[in-house]
Amino acid sequence: MNIGFIGLGIMGSPMAANLLKAGHVVTGYDVSAERIDQLVAAGGKGASGVVDAVAGAEVVITMLPDSPQVEEVAPLVVEYGRPNLLYIDMSTIKPETSRRVATQAAAAGVRALDAPVSGGERGAIEGTLSIMVGGEPDDVEAARPVLWSLGTTVVHVGPAGAGQTVKAANQLVVGGIYGLVSEAIVLLEASGVDPVAGLDVLAGGLAGSRILELKRHTMVKREFAPGFRIDLHHKDMGIAVAAAREAGLSLPLTGQVAQLVAAARAQGHGSLDHSALLKVVERLNT
Repeated sequence: MNIGFIGLGIMGSPMAANLLKAGHVVTGYDVSAERIDQLVAAGGKGASGVVDAVAGAEVVITMLPDSPQVEEVAPLVVEYGRPNLLYIDMSTIKPETSRRVATQAAAAGVRALDAPVSGGERGAIEGTLSIMVGGEPDDVEAARPVLWSLGTTVVHVGPAGAGQTVKAANQLVVGGIYGLVSEAIVLLEASGVDPVAGLDVLAGGLAGSRILELKRHTMVKREFAPGFRIDLHHKDMGIAVAAAREAGLSLPLTGQVAQLVAAARAQGHGSLDHSALLKVVERLNT
């Protein structure tokens, strides 16, 4: 299929590359010319702007940092997209933004889905993302051939905006696990126990998780090269807290995790991987 891809960052670039590997024709745009050049080197086409990326596309995918960027780009996708265009926004944004985009798209004959992802940079590179999709059932089915090129789990979770609500739930769980793993490391080290051996045991038992599987060794080594930055997780925790408020719920642990992530950002760790919550827990204990 002819796919327009807008947003070639840490996640978007490998996702676009996987679409190329699957045989799709990908025309990409990003504010960084270097990222566009990387796509062209991988066999894709470069676009001069959003409108250029959308022109002639059967499917348009956006992978952008936050709601304001989607609100800026989506009207151009809707206005310049071909009739019956399938527009898949894979950014992590507010559920209400996704619902508004879907309404505007439907009025123009564009089929819009919100399809945020989980799995981080490694999942994007390996094509093993978990994709939670909100939108009309027929549109989700039409999108599956594209989404299966990007992930190994593709689940239709409900109407427009539902994908973003599930992603908010994902992020509060991920943040909570990072916080607890950080506390476990601090406890083990302070008690004179080898944290590598300790976490190896935890990873093989009921406490096991994808985070322990992928991140325990780099966390012990204090290696925090970004796969998913604290800055972005801070944004996502704001979405989770707002979603809880909209639903009239009290989620106290979510609030605590949001404060830990905010502290990491305030301490200057915003550009580090979200596993750098360990630095916050260490600071609390020094």
